[in-house]
Amino acid sequence: MAVLVRQQSMEIPVDFYGFSLQDGDDAEVPVPFPDESPDEDADFLTPSARRVDVRSAGHTHRALLAAEVWDEEPPADRREVWEAQGEALIHSTSGTLAVWVVAGATTEDLELGSPGRLWQLRMYCTGREEVARQAQLGVPYGVERYVAQFWPA
Repeated sequence: MAVLVRQQSMEIPVDFYGFSLQDGDDAEVPVPFPDESPDEDADFLTPSARRVDVRSAGHTHRALLAAEVWDEEPPADRREVWEAQGEALIHSTSGTLAVWVVAGATTEDLELGSPGRLWQLRMYCTGREEVARQAQLGVPYGVERYVAQFWPA
């Protein structure tokens, strides 16, 4: 049975319809975000070397991210009715993931805990329809919400 090892919550300053999770050691990321970032027709998750780009439904807003690190594959999350979900692999030499937006890296990293490991990521999102509407009128806070589940690949 999968055991939850770590939980972390953070606010993400989304800009230009997205953000990226990339290795905390940016010297290890061959093409850092936002270089070659996905266009507006991109999938919800787009993996690249040592990073995963996340496509948001709102241009500029503040999203909420709950990250969970598990010791093995966790059960599917059923706490919400999710509007989008996807899976990707990400390698982290540092054991952390930095959150990047076009304006640069945020000040808080996601702590995975084990350097030099390949991680499976399953990400869910809700609030997409509403943030798309509200972001046309202002800068919404907490409307779009993400859950990211990580476990060793």
